[in-house]
Amino acid sequence: MTTLAQPQAAQGSPLYQAWQTLRGEQPKLRARDAAAHLEVSEAELTASRLGVDAVRLRPEWSELLPALGELGYIMALTRNEHCVHERKGFYRDVTVSGNGQMGLVVSADIDLRLFLGGWASVFAIEERTDRGVQRSIQVFDRQGVAVHKVFLTDRSEEAAWAPLVARFRAEEQSAELDLQPLPERPAQKADAEIDVASLREGWANLKDTHHFFALLKKHGTARTQALRLAGREWAEPLDVSELPKLMEEAGRREVPIMVFVGNQHCIQIHSGPVSNLRWLDTWFNVLDPEFNLHLKTPGVTELWRVRKPSSDGVITSWEAFDADGELVIQLFGARKPGIPEREDWRQLAETAPALPA
Repeated sequence: MTTLAQPQAAQGSPLYQAWQTLRGEQPKLRARDAAAHLEVSEAELTASRLGVDAVRLRPEWSELLPALGELGYIMALTRNEHCVHERKGFYRDVTVSGNGQMGLVVSADIDLRLFLGGWASVFAIEERTDRGVQRSIQVFDRQGVAVHKVFLTDRSEEAAWAPLVARFRAEEQSAELDLQPLPERPAQKADAEIDVASLREGWANLKDTHHFFALLKKHGTARTQALRLAGREWAEPLDVSELPKLMEEAGRREVPIMVFVGNQHCIQIHSGPVSNLRWLDTWFNVLDPEFNLHLKTPGVTELWRVRKPSSDGVITSWEAFDADGELVIQLFGARKPGIPEREDWRQLAETAPALPA
């Protein structure tokens, strides 16, 4: 049963009409790319659907996020400019901090770190497609960029959809978004301004990989700058072509890995094996039943092998960055806190030769 207004009931805004014209010319164009073509944000494009196939919801994250568990088996999608992470499973074990700024989803399949201070608007969308009706909850930040999306699957609790939309429906179905410009990035310090000896000492004394961000903040270093200055004991540059090779070898050896992909406001994690790995032009893809990854490889301009000490021993990761120094994807061996790193992952992660100094 459909719950949202249908196209025949409303024609939508001029922006919606421009989008439909564009769709007629390029039927496979995704909303994100259509928004860029029309020179608007994806949130604005989504808001143009109000009264057609979208409903604006109240951004009450501490109530809405746990309610997503009622939808049963879903697909969660989080992306950045160069990588899309799609994981199927159940939205369980949701917690939101008392101040509402942070959230966690830590079920066995849907594993998320949520930075809710940047979340701004949320919509329920019920779109007719060639494959039937596609239902989703879509969240956007203050710049109108998609933060996180949840799609119903053919195994979802479809009967829970309409009550959930009705319960969180915003009283004012307004397309106004109050978008804000992206805050200006602070200028990066010159290497000479960094106390490298203190940075290296702090790195060597890490007890938890989660303390790494605090180390960067303390020294005022950008992430890739810290990797360059840490010394090769802790961080080594690799050829970017090694990244898909590592995932292919992990699949071949059946080494379970953790795949972190995120943006400023949401990080999504897959833990487990990867097996069906495919190239499509310059996109490297994981196409497994529960986990899909789509990596636009030209977007990766730096790749590092990173070692961080912890109370569980050294933790090895591969970290890929774009030309702006933004993290595109991180890979670890699958592990739980309190358990040392897998030896098969460490052997695999250490195999690729570092670039010459």
